[in-house]
Amino acid sequence: MPQLNWQNHQNTLSENGFVLLPPLLSAAECHQVAELFDAQDLYRKSIVMQQHGYGRGEYKYFNYPLPPIVDGLRHELFANVAPVANDWNEKLGIVLRYPADLDSWLATCHEAGQKRPTPLILKYGAGDWNALHQDMYGDLYFPFQAVLFLNQPGQDYTGGEFVLVEQRPRMQSKAIVLQPEQGQILLFTTKYRPAKGTRGYHRVAMRHGVSEVKSGTRVNLGLIFHDAA
Repeated sequence: MPQLNWQNHQNTLSENGFVLLPPLLSAAECHQVAELFDAQDLYRKSIVMQQHGYGRGEYKYFNYPLPPIVDGLRHELFANVAPVANDWNEKLGIVLRYPADLDSWLATCHEAGQKRPTPLILKYGAGDWNALHQDMYGDLYFPFQAVLFLNQPGQDYTGGEFVLVEQRPRMQSKAIVLQPEQGQILLFTTKYRPAKGTRGYHRVAMRHGVSEVKSGTRVNLGLIFHDAA
């Protein structure tokens, strides 16, 4: 990955619950990752979303071993957001602390019976969308996850905005709508973020989804840092 000013990105992630990184992959690299969707032997499970009420579209969970580019991104991102995750837990009075490396955290997940890989690739066509949700998969979860955008909006597809909804206590929810460029990675909270009030920090729940794709094809790589039960 290119050199990033991680301190600035960590600060933004901590304050807002999400941060959009600058493009990290070239168009050719994005195309190579998107082509993995049609591979026959990389996946442990495929989900047709409309069959489960999740929205419309299809996604596939990778099996271990992950493709090198997927595994590399997962490790690199984890190492740079683990300090923020630990700071959040400290602010919220949560005892759990995360290790500095992904392999140690995954070993903890596996010891707890969460052994199935969770990185996934998602494909949307015209009329497809993803309902607001949170990706938990078990008792253990990491506070952040990531999405790599593999197509260029306005060129490869229209619509299909990424939507975050912040459920503010005793207030109306706040919607955040993003349309990242090809090669960008969005880091965002899995479940909630800490917000400071008059009596200290409290939890603000956040969910995410995708608005309806109007035309073209939208493919994303999802990187979740905890494995599934």
